[in-house]
Amino acid sequence: MKFCMFHLMPYRDLPGDFEDQYRSICVDVPSHLYDPLMGSRMYNDALDELVYADKMGMDGVCVNEHHSHMYGMMPSPNLMAAALARETSQAAVVVLGNSLPLYSPAIRVAEEFAMLDAISGGRVIAGFPVGSSHDTNFSYGEVPATLREKYREAHDLIIQAWTRDEVFSFNGKYNQLRYVNVLPKPIQKPHPPIWVPGGGSVETWDFCLENDYVYCYLSYSGYENGMTRIRGFWDRAEELGYDNNPYRAGFLQLVVVSETDEQAEKDYAQHALYFFKKCLHTYAGFVEAPGYRTMNTITRNLRSTFTNARAQQSAEWTWRDYVDAGNIIAGSPATVRDRLREAIKGLNVGHLMVLLHIGSMPKELTMKNIQMFSEEVMPHLQDIWPEWENRWWIKPVGQASREAVSAPGD
Repeated sequence: MKFCMFHLMPYRDLPGDFEDQYRSICVDVPSHLYDPLMGSRMYNDALDELVYADKMGMDGVCVNEHHSHMYGMMPSPNLMAAALARETSQAAVVVLGNSLPLYSPAIRVAEEFAMLDAISGGRVIAGFPVGSSHDTNFSYGEVPATLREKYREAHDLIIQAWTRDEVFSFNGKYNQLRYVNVLPKPIQKPHPPIWVPGGGSVETWDFCLENDYVYCYLSYSGYENGMTRIRGFWDRAEELGYDNNPYRAGFLQLVVVSETDEQAEKDYAQHALYFFKKCLHTYAGFVEAPGYRTMNTITRNLRSTFTNARAQQSAEWTWRDYVDAGNIIAGSPATVRDRLREAIKGLNVGHLMVLLHIGSMPKELTMKNIQMFSEEVMPHLQDIWPEWENRWWIKPVGQASREAVSAPGD
Protein backbone atom coordinates (compact mmCIF):
# COMPACT_ATOMS: atom_id res chain seq x y z
CA MET A 1 0.00 0.00 0.00
CA LYS A 2 1.37 3.41 -1.00
CA PHE A 3 0.56 6.66 0.83
CA CYS A 4 1.22 10.02 -0.81
CA MET A 5 0.74 13.44 0.73
CA PHE A 6 -1.39 15.54 -1.61
CA HIS A 7 -1.16 19.32 -1.28
CA LEU A 8 -3.63 21.71 -2.90
CA MET A 9 -2.08 24.81 -1.33
CA PRO A 10 -5.32 26.79 -1.00
CA TYR A 11 -5.17 30.45 -0.10
CA ARG A 12 -5.48 30.53 3.69
CA ASP A 13 -6.66 34.10 4.30
CA LEU A 14 -9.99 34.55 2.53
CA PRO A 15 -12.43 36.93 4.24
CA GLY A 16 -14.94 35.44 6.65
CA ASP A 17 -17.90 36.34 4.44
CA PHE A 18 -16.24 35.18 1.21
CA GLU A 19 -18.91 32.67 0.18
CA ASP A 20 -21.63 35.26 0.72
CA GLN A 21 -19.93 38.17 -1.05
CA TYR A 22 -18.27 36.46 -4.01
CA ARG A 23 -19.72 33.98 -6.46
CA SER A 24 -16.73 31.71 -7.03
CA ILE A 25 -13.31 30.65 -5.74
CA CYS A 26 -12.07 30.37 -9.32
CA VAL A 27 -12.00 32.03 -12.77
CA ASP A 28 -13.38 35.45 -11.76
CA VAL A 29 -12.29 35.56 -8.12
CA PRO A 30 -11.08 39.16 -7.47
CA SER A 31 -7.30 39.37 -7.44
CA HIS A 32 -7.33 42.03 -4.72
CA LEU A 33 -8.11 39.22 -2.24
CA TYR A 34 -4.59 37.88 -2.83
CA ASP A 35 -1.74 39.28 -0.75
CA PRO A 36 1.61 38.59 -2.45
CA LEU A 37 3.45 38.53 0.88
CA MET A 38 1.00 36.00 2.26
CA GLY A 39 1.40 34.04 -0.96
CA SER A 40 5.17 33.97 -0.53
CA ARG A 41 4.79 32.52 2.94
CA MET A 42 2.25 29.97 1.79
CA TYR A 43 4.40 28.64 -1.07
CA ASN A 44 7.34 28.14 1.23
CA ASP A 45 5.17 26.62 3.96
CA ALA A 46 3.73 24.16 1.44
CA LEU A 47 7.19 23.12 0.28
CA ASP A 48 8.34 22.72 3.90
CA GLU A 49 5.33 20.52 4.63
CA LEU A 50 5.91 18.30 1.63
CA VAL A 51 9.62 17.94 2.41
CA TYR A 52 8.67 17.00 5.97
CA ALA A 53 6.36 14.29 4.62
CA ASP A 54 9.34 12.82 2.78
CA LYS A 55 11.45 12.92 5.96
CA MET A 56 8.65 11.18 7.86
CA GLY A 57 8.74 8.29 5.41
CA MET A 58 5.68 8.91 3.27
CA ASP A 59 5.84 7.15 -0.08
CA GLY A 60 5.11 10.17 -2.25
CA VAL A 61 4.44 13.90 -2.31
CA CYS A 62 1.82 15.26 -4.74
CA VAL A 63 1.45 18.62 -6.45
CA ASN A 64 -1.18 19.66 -8.99
CA GLU A 65 -2.18 22.25 -11.61
CA HIS A 66 -4.91 24.88 -11.33
CA HIS A 67 -5.37 28.28 -12.92
CA SER A 68 -7.09 31.46 -11.68
CA HIS A 69 -7.97 29.48 -8.59
CA MET A 70 -7.58 30.27 -4.90
CA TYR A 71 -8.37 26.77 -3.73
CA GLY A 72 -5.30 25.41 -5.49
CA MET A 73 -2.52 27.90 -6.14
CA MET A 74 -0.06 25.88 -8.18
CA PRO A 75 -0.48 27.09 -11.78
CA SER A 76 2.93 25.55 -12.49
CA PRO A 77 3.24 22.24 -10.63
CA ASN A 78 6.57 21.59 -12.31
CA LEU A 79 8.10 24.53 -10.46
CA MET A 80 6.96 23.00 -7.17
CA ALA A 81 8.20 19.60 -8.28
CA ALA A 82 11.61 21.00 -9.21
CA ALA A 83 12.10 22.29 -5.67
CA LEU A 84 10.90 18.97 -4.24
CA ALA A 85 13.14 16.95 -6.54
CA ARG A 86 16.16 18.59 -4.91
CA GLU A 87 14.90 18.80 -1.33
CA THR A 88 13.46 15.28 -0.96
CA SER A 89 15.43 12.05 -0.97
CA GLN A 90 13.08 9.04 -0.96
CA ALA A 91 9.51 9.99 -1.81
CA ALA A 92 8.08 9.80 -5.28
CA VAL A 93 7.48 13.26 -6.73
CA VAL A 94 3.94 12.90 -8.03
CA VAL A 95 2.86 15.64 -10.42
CA LEU A 96 -0.92 15.43 -10.91
CA GLY A 97 -0.62 16.72 -13.57
CA ASN A 98 0.32 18.55 -16.36
CA SER A 99 -3.00 19.27 -18.12
CA LEU A 100 -1.89 18.17 -21.58
CA PRO A 101 -4.20 20.30 -23.76
CA LEU A 102 -2.76 23.47 -22.24
CA TYR A 103 0.77 22.88 -23.52
CA SER A 104 1.62 23.84 -27.09
CA PRO A 105 3.64 22.14 -28.35
CA ALA A 106 3.11 19.22 -26.00
CA ILE A 107 6.79 18.24 -26.08
CA ARG A 108 7.24 20.87 -23.37
CA VAL A 109 5.68 18.35 -20.97
CA ALA A 110 8.03 15.60 -22.17
CA GLU A 111 11.06 17.86 -21.66
CA GLU A 112 10.14 19.11 -18.20
CA PHE A 113 9.14 15.71 -16.81
CA ALA A 114 12.40 14.27 -18.15
CA MET A 115 14.34 17.04 -16.40
CA LEU A 116 12.50 16.36 -13.14
CA ASP A 117 13.21 12.65 -13.48
CA ALA A 118 16.91 13.44 -13.95
CA ILE A 119 17.09 15.83 -10.99
CA SER A 120 15.25 13.43 -8.67
CA GLY A 121 17.16 10.34 -9.75
CA GLY A 122 14.15 8.61 -11.26
CA ARG A 123 11.48 9.47 -8.68
CA VAL A 124 8.92 11.24 -10.86
CA ILE A 125 5.37 10.07 -11.47
CA ALA A 126 3.88 11.87 -14.46
CA GLY A 127 0.25 12.93 -14.14
CA PHE A 128 -1.67 13.44 -17.38
CA PRO A 129 -5.05 15.04 -16.58
CA VAL A 130 -7.38 16.30 -19.25
CA GLY A 131 -7.96 19.25 -16.92
CA SER A 132 -11.05 20.57 -15.18
CA SER A 133 -13.45 22.73 -17.16
CA HIS A 134 -12.88 25.87 -15.09
CA ASP A 135 -9.13 25.56 -15.67
CA THR A 136 -8.98 24.49 -19.30
CA ASN A 137 -12.10 26.04 -20.84
CA PHE A 138 -12.77 29.17 -18.79
CA SER A 139 -9.31 30.22 -17.54
CA TYR A 140 -7.28 29.06 -20.54
CA GLY A 141 -9.87 29.32 -23.31
CA GLU A 142 -9.61 25.79 -24.71
CA VAL A 143 -12.54 24.61 -26.83
CA PRO A 144 -14.49 22.04 -24.76
CA ALA A 145 -15.56 19.83 -27.65
CA THR A 146 -12.00 19.26 -28.90
CA LEU A 147 -10.36 18.93 -25.49
CA ARG A 148 -10.07 15.13 -25.45
CA GLU A 149 -8.95 14.95 -29.06
CA LYS A 150 -6.18 17.43 -28.30
CA TYR A 151 -5.35 15.51 -25.12
CA ARG A 152 -4.91 12.19 -26.94
CA GLU A 153 -2.71 13.73 -29.60
CA ALA A 154 -0.52 15.39 -26.96
CA HIS A 155 -0.25 12.08 -25.09
CA ASP A 156 0.86 10.22 -28.22
CA LEU A 157 3.48 12.86 -29.02
CA ILE A 158 4.92 12.77 -25.49
CA ILE A 159 5.17 8.98 -25.37
CA GLN A 160 6.90 8.90 -28.75
CA ALA A 161 9.26 11.68 -27.69
CA TRP A 162 10.27 9.65 -24.63
CA THR A 163 10.62 6.26 -26.28
CA ARG A 164 11.91 6.83 -29.83
CA ASP A 165 15.67 7.21 -30.18
CA GLU A 166 15.73 8.74 -33.64
CA VAL A 167 14.73 12.25 -34.58
CA PHE A 168 11.24 12.11 -36.09
CA SER A 169 8.51 14.31 -37.51
CA PHE A 170 5.06 14.63 -36.02
CA ASN A 171 2.21 15.91 -38.15
CA GLY A 172 -0.84 16.05 -35.93
CA LYS A 173 -3.92 18.22 -35.98
CA TYR A 174 -2.71 20.37 -33.09
CA ASN A 175 1.05 19.70 -33.08
CA GLN A 176 3.09 19.94 -36.28
CA LEU A 177 6.79 19.46 -35.69
CA ARG A 178 9.38 18.74 -38.35
CA TYR A 179 12.01 17.76 -35.78
CA VAL A 180 11.09 16.02 -32.54
CA ASN A 181 14.24 15.42 -30.55
CA VAL A 182 13.48 15.67 -26.83
CA LEU A 183 16.57 15.91 -24.65
CA PRO A 184 17.04 14.88 -21.91
CA LYS A 185 15.29 11.51 -21.83
CA PRO A 186 13.79 10.23 -18.57
CA ILE A 187 15.87 7.99 -16.31
CA GLN A 188 12.96 5.60 -15.83
CA LYS A 189 12.41 3.30 -18.80
CA PRO A 190 10.50 3.29 -20.98
CA HIS A 191 9.18 6.38 -19.16
CA PRO A 192 8.00 7.48 -15.71
CA PRO A 193 4.82 5.84 -14.37
CA ILE A 194 1.76 7.64 -15.68
CA TRP A 195 -1.24 8.42 -13.49
CA VAL A 196 -4.40 10.02 -14.82
CA PRO A 197 -6.55 12.09 -12.43
CA GLY A 198 -10.23 12.02 -13.22
CA GLY A 199 -13.67 12.88 -11.96
CA GLY A 200 -15.49 9.86 -13.34
CA SER A 201 -15.60 10.12 -17.15
CA VAL A 202 -16.01 6.76 -18.86
CA GLU A 203 -13.46 7.80 -21.48
CA THR A 204 -10.85 8.35 -18.76
CA TRP A 205 -11.52 4.87 -17.34
CA ASP A 206 -11.04 3.33 -20.78
CA PHE A 207 -7.94 5.39 -21.52
CA CYS A 208 -6.26 4.27 -18.30
CA LEU A 209 -7.12 0.62 -18.79
CA GLU A 210 -6.10 0.52 -22.46
CA ASN A 211 -2.75 2.19 -21.77
CA ASP A 212 -2.09 0.46 -18.43
CA TYR A 213 -2.07 3.71 -16.45
CA VAL A 214 -3.24 4.38 -12.89
CA TYR A 215 -6.70 5.94 -12.61
CA CYS A 216 -6.85 8.47 -9.76
CA TYR A 217 -10.26 9.55 -8.53
CA LEU A 218 -9.79 12.96 -6.94
CA SER A 219 -12.84 13.61 -4.80
CA TYR A 220 -13.65 15.82 -1.86
CA SER A 221 -16.91 14.05 -1.14
CA GLY A 222 -15.14 11.24 0.72
CA TYR A 223 -14.74 7.53 0.35
CA GLU A 224 -18.35 6.60 1.07
CA ASN A 225 -19.60 8.67 -1.86
CA GLY A 226 -16.55 7.68 -3.87
CA MET A 227 -17.47 4.00 -3.72
CA THR A 228 -19.98 4.37 -6.55
CA ARG A 229 -17.54 6.06 -8.90
CA ILE A 230 -14.64 3.73 -8.15
CA ARG A 231 -16.88 0.69 -8.48
CA GLY A 232 -17.81 2.00 -11.90
CA PHE A 233 -14.13 1.91 -12.82
CA TRP A 234 -13.73 -1.65 -11.52
CA ASP A 235 -16.89 -2.78 -13.31
CA ARG A 236 -15.50 -1.29 -16.51
CA ALA A 237 -12.17 -3.09 -15.96
CA GLU A 238 -13.96 -6.42 -15.57
CA GLU A 239 -16.09 -5.70 -18.63
CA LEU A 240 -12.96 -5.10 -20.73
CA GLY A 241 -11.13 -8.13 -19.33
CA TYR A 242 -8.63 -6.51 -16.95
CA ASP A 243 -7.78 -7.78 -13.46
CA ASN A 244 -8.72 -5.93 -10.29
CA ASN A 245 -5.17 -5.21 -9.11
CA PRO A 246 -5.72 -2.43 -6.52
CA TYR A 247 -2.63 -0.61 -7.75
CA ARG A 248 -4.49 0.24 -10.95
CA ALA A 249 -6.32 2.90 -8.94
CA GLY A 250 -5.74 5.77 -6.55
CA PHE A 251 -8.08 7.83 -4.39
CA LEU A 252 -7.88 11.19 -2.64
CA GLN A 253 -9.07 11.37 0.97
CA LEU A 254 -9.02 14.21 3.49
CA VAL A 255 -7.44 12.97 6.74
CA VAL A 256 -6.65 14.61 10.08
CA VAL A 257 -5.21 12.90 13.16
CA SER A 258 -4.99 14.07 16.77
CA GLU A 259 -4.63 12.56 20.22
CA THR A 260 -8.36 11.86 20.58
CA ASP A 261 -11.52 12.23 18.50
CA GLU A 262 -12.47 15.25 20.59
CA GLN A 263 -9.07 16.88 20.17
CA ALA A 264 -9.25 16.34 16.41
CA GLU A 265 -12.38 18.47 16.30
CA LYS A 266 -10.72 21.18 18.41
CA ASP A 267 -7.61 21.15 16.23
CA TYR A 268 -9.07 20.91 12.76
CA ALA A 269 -12.79 21.77 12.59
CA GLN A 270 -12.42 25.45 11.70
CA HIS A 271 -9.91 24.67 8.95
CA ALA A 272 -12.00 21.88 7.45
CA LEU A 273 -15.08 24.11 7.40
CA TYR A 274 -13.02 26.84 5.72
CA PHE A 275 -12.17 24.30 3.01
CA PHE A 276 -15.67 23.01 2.40
CA LYS A 277 -17.47 26.35 2.71
CA LYS A 278 -14.95 28.63 1.01
CA CYS A 279 -12.44 26.65 -1.05
CA LEU A 280 -15.14 24.62 -2.80
CA HIS A 281 -17.40 27.62 -3.34
CA THR A 282 -17.55 27.32 -7.13
CA TYR A 283 -20.03 29.00 -9.46
CA ALA A 284 -22.04 26.23 -11.13
CA GLY A 285 -21.56 27.83 -14.54
CA PHE A 286 -17.81 27.22 -14.35
CA VAL A 287 -18.07 23.51 -13.51
CA GLU A 288 -18.79 22.09 -16.95
CA ALA A 289 -18.70 24.11 -20.15
CA PRO A 290 -21.04 22.74 -22.84
CA GLY A 291 -19.16 20.03 -24.69
CA TYR A 292 -16.76 19.26 -21.84
CA ARG A 293 -18.58 16.05 -20.86
CA THR A 294 -19.06 13.46 -23.57
CA MET A 295 -22.46 12.01 -24.34
CA ASN A 296 -21.30 8.61 -23.12
CA THR A 297 -20.53 10.02 -19.69
CA ILE A 298 -23.65 12.19 -19.58
CA THR A 299 -25.93 9.25 -20.36
CA ARG A 300 -24.41 7.36 -17.45
CA ASN A 301 -25.34 10.31 -15.23
CA LEU A 302 -21.76 10.81 -14.06
CA ARG A 303 -21.53 14.36 -12.79
CA SER A 304 -18.35 16.17 -11.91
CA THR A 305 -16.49 15.93 -8.62
CA PHE A 306 -17.11 19.63 -7.97
CA THR A 307 -20.84 19.33 -8.60
CA ASN A 308 -21.16 16.39 -6.23
CA ALA A 309 -18.98 17.96 -3.55
CA ARG A 310 -20.75 21.30 -3.66
CA ALA A 311 -24.17 19.63 -3.44
CA GLN A 312 -23.20 18.34 -0.01
CA GLN A 313 -22.05 21.65 1.38
CA SER A 314 -25.26 23.19 2.59
CA ALA A 315 -24.73 26.11 4.92
CA GLU A 316 -26.13 24.04 7.76
CA TRP A 317 -23.51 21.29 7.60
CA THR A 318 -21.19 21.05 10.61
CA TRP A 319 -17.91 19.31 11.34
CA ARG A 320 -19.83 16.25 12.50
CA ASP A 321 -21.81 16.10 9.24
CA TYR A 322 -18.65 16.04 7.16
CA VAL A 323 -17.04 13.40 9.40
CA ASP A 324 -20.13 11.19 9.47
CA ALA A 325 -20.52 11.40 5.70
CA GLY A 326 -16.91 10.39 5.16
CA ASN A 327 -15.88 13.65 3.46
CA ILE A 328 -13.12 13.79 6.02
CA ILE A 329 -11.62 10.99 8.10
CA ALA A 330 -10.76 12.46 11.48
CA GLY A 331 -9.98 11.43 15.03
CA SER A 332 -7.50 9.54 17.13
CA PRO A 333 -4.94 7.28 15.45
CA ALA A 334 -7.11 4.24 16.21
CA THR A 335 -10.22 5.86 14.73
CA VAL A 336 -8.38 6.98 11.61
CA ARG A 337 -6.73 3.60 11.14
CA ASP A 338 -10.07 1.79 11.30
CA ARG A 339 -11.85 4.10 8.90
CA LEU A 340 -8.95 4.22 6.46
CA ARG A 341 -8.69 0.44 6.34
CA GLU A 342 -12.41 0.31 5.63
CA ALA A 343 -12.00 2.90 2.88
CA ILE A 344 -9.02 1.22 1.25
CA LYS A 345 -10.66 -2.18 1.23
CA GLY A 346 -14.01 -0.86 0.07
CA LEU A 347 -12.50 1.19 -2.74
CA ASN A 348 -9.97 -1.52 -3.69
CA VAL A 349 -7.21 1.07 -4.18
CA GLY A 350 -3.47 0.63 -3.77
CA HIS A 351 -2.53 4.32 -3.90
CA LEU A 352 -4.07 6.62 -1.31
CA MET A 353 -3.46 10.33 -1.69
CA VAL A 354 -4.07 11.91 1.70
CA LEU A 355 -4.86 15.59 1.97
CA LEU A 356 -3.07 16.39 5.24
CA HIS A 357 -3.13 20.15 4.77
CA ILE A 358 -6.75 21.27 4.61
CA GLY A 359 -8.16 24.75 4.08
CA SER A 360 -6.67 27.34 6.41
CA MET A 361 -4.44 25.00 8.46
CA PRO A 362 -1.26 26.76 9.62
CA LYS A 363 2.12 25.16 9.11
CA GLU A 364 2.59 23.98 12.71
CA LEU A 365 -0.73 22.14 12.74
CA THR A 366 -0.04 20.59 9.35
CA MET A 367 3.30 19.31 10.63
CA LYS A 368 1.51 17.72 13.59
CA ASN A 369 -0.94 16.03 11.24
CA ILE A 370 1.87 14.72 9.02
CA GLN A 371 3.81 13.38 11.99
CA MET A 372 0.88 11.64 13.64
CA PHE A 373 -0.30 10.13 10.36
CA SER A 374 3.20 8.92 9.46
CA GLU A 375 4.03 7.48 12.87
CA GLU A 376 0.71 6.22 14.19
CA VAL A 377 -1.49 5.47 11.20
CA MET A 378 0.49 4.67 8.06
CA PRO A 379 2.68 1.84 9.47
CA HIS A 380 -0.44 -0.11 10.45
CA LEU A 381 -1.86 -0.03 6.93
CA GLN A 382 1.15 -0.56 4.69
CA ASP A 383 0.71 -4.33 4.69
CA ILE A 384 -2.57 -4.17 2.77
CA TRP A 385 -2.48 -5.88 -0.64
CA PRO A 386 0.68 -8.02 -0.21
CA GLU A 387 -0.62 -10.40 -2.88
CA TRP A 388 -0.52 -7.81 -5.66
CA GLU A 389 2.41 -6.39 -7.64
CA ASN A 390 2.61 -2.62 -8.02
CA ARG A 391 3.74 -2.12 -11.61
CA TRP A 392 2.92 1.57 -11.50
CA TRP A 393 5.53 2.84 -9.03
CA ILE A 394 8.82 4.66 -9.44
CA LYS A 395 12.12 2.97 -10.24
CA PRO A 396 14.77 5.30 -8.77
CA VAL A 397 18.44 4.75 -9.49
CA GLY A 398 19.40 4.87 -5.79
CA GLN A 399 21.73 7.18 -3.87
CA ALA A 400 24.91 5.30 -4.71
CA SER A 401 24.12 5.32 -8.41
CA ARG A 402 23.27 9.03 -8.36
CA GLU A 403 26.55 9.86 -6.66
CA ALA A 404 28.47 7.77 -9.16
CA VAL A 405 26.74 9.45 -12.08
CA SER A 406 27.22 12.95 -10.66
CA ALA A 407 30.88 12.47 -9.67
CA PRO A 408 33.28 14.49 -11.83
CA GLY A 409 35.30 12.55 -14.39
CA ASP A 410 38.89 11.51 -13.76
